[in-house]
Amino acid sequence: MKNYVDDPHVQKNRWWIMTAVGMFTIMSTLDASIVNIALPVIAKDMRLPMNLAEWTVSIYLIVICALLLLMGKLGDIYGKIRIFRMGEVLFTIGSLFAGFNHSFVMLLAARVVQALGASMTMANSNGIVTEVFPFKERGRALGMIGSFVAVGSIAGPGLGGLILGVLPWGYIFWINVPLGILAIIVGQVVFPKDIDHSEANIDWPGFVAFALFIVPLFAGIFIGQEIGFTRPVILAMFAVAIIAFGAFIWIEQHTADPMLALSLFANKEFTISLFAGFLIFVTNFFFNVISPFYLENARGLSATTAGYMLMLFPIVQVIVAPLSGSLSDKIGPYVITLVGLLVILVVQIGYVTLSLTTPWLLVCVIIAVMGFGNGAFQSPNNTLVMSAVAPKDLGIAGGLNALARNMGMVVGISASTTVLYAAMSREAGRKVTTFVAGQPQLFINGMHVAFSVAVVMCTITVLLTAYRMITMRK
Repeated sequence: MKNYVDDPHVQKNRWWIMTAVGMFTIMSTLDASIVNIALPVIAKDMRLPMNLAEWTVSIYLIVICALLLLMGKLGDIYGKIRIFRMGEVLFTIGSLFAGFNHSFVMLLAARVVQALGASMTMANSNGIVTEVFPFKERGRALGMIGSFVAVGSIAGPGLGGLILGVLPWGYIFWINVPLGILAIIVGQVVFPKDIDHSEANIDWPGFVAFALFIVPLFAGIFIGQEIGFTRPVILAMFAVAIIAFGAFIWIEQHTADPMLALSLFANKEFTISLFAGFLIFVTNFFFNVISPFYLENARGLSATTAGYMLMLFPIVQVIVAPLSGSLSDKIGPYVITLVGLLVILVVQIGYVTLSLTTPWLLVCVIIAVMGFGNGAFQSPNNTLVMSAVAPKDLGIAGGLNALARNMGMVVGISASTTVLYAAMSREAGRKVTTFVAGQPQLFINGMHVAFSVAVVMCTITVLLTAYRMITMRK
């Protein structure tokens, strides 16, 4: 068989293949957010300052983003399923060692192994699904991948809080071990052999240049939040990142087998869809970072109650995303993505209106509607990204899609806190870097400024998507 769609055995197992892919999609995205809630416990247990403990999260995101393009390219060359299965094993091993309270160095090393495995699975999951499912079901299938991403990226704080309530912090990593073994066993049974292999060479100079762009850029962002962005060491990191990015572009233009064929971006549908996905993940993490402060600190809810409320977002998205994907298979993705974005925009405006007296029912409705908007947008947008490229580029397209998602998380985390605390500092007349006890209105005002920035980003995304719909339909 030249493709999986014509293979009756693969088609018989396609939903089991989706299950195996989906389990690791949830786990790898979950581990980017579940650790946040455990940082105070880890810091206390290991006698670490909080800014050092935060590298448990940062190093995971940095390594994933640095490796995603390479892993997507390796998937195109050696087979997406082969690279995905190697990633499953590495992620599970990393999860096992991350849970042992041995030393901070061991924890960071285990997180690097986790990130290596996660980058392998993230970069190739969309490509596998796109190859396995026939076109008439592709939107629904990619919609389910979007649901898994939503569950993993948004459910972390709630699930982490529940685990920490009854178990030591190591179990936030160890929960991945039995699930990982189960997913590996399912994959061993249902994954077919890879059928497409490329004869291209690996662009190692391009990979090194890209890694030298990502690592100092993200390290500068994370460290700059602690010590300030005008320090010489931070400016030097950003300078290295800019130079490395320029070198990466030059290398990709002058090599026979580039890691990233820049010609992909000449495809307006692909580029706009990718950028729209990035902006919405930035927006989502404005909500993900700020909402716990609003619910717990400003409004006085317990962490458990706040966690249950925040779970409305992924629960609704999990329900809506496959339905949105199925509908896009029938009527096309353009209108649905635009409707989803308009709903997200309305929700961001709703966040700007939240106050210390907003009824709890209205808060719950706004959070749930955010899940609806994301579910409606993410599925058809993923379909547009993956359907806009040739089959030989599915791996790198999946890597770029995952990179846009993870960079959106990083930018959302850093930008939301930077804008929030800058607005609070300006109103307070002094530097503010945390919630000020006894002054909830100060936080509310800063929150309004931060979500106003999110409104602007959503408006840009709506306009770009409307433009895409008009031009692509002609």
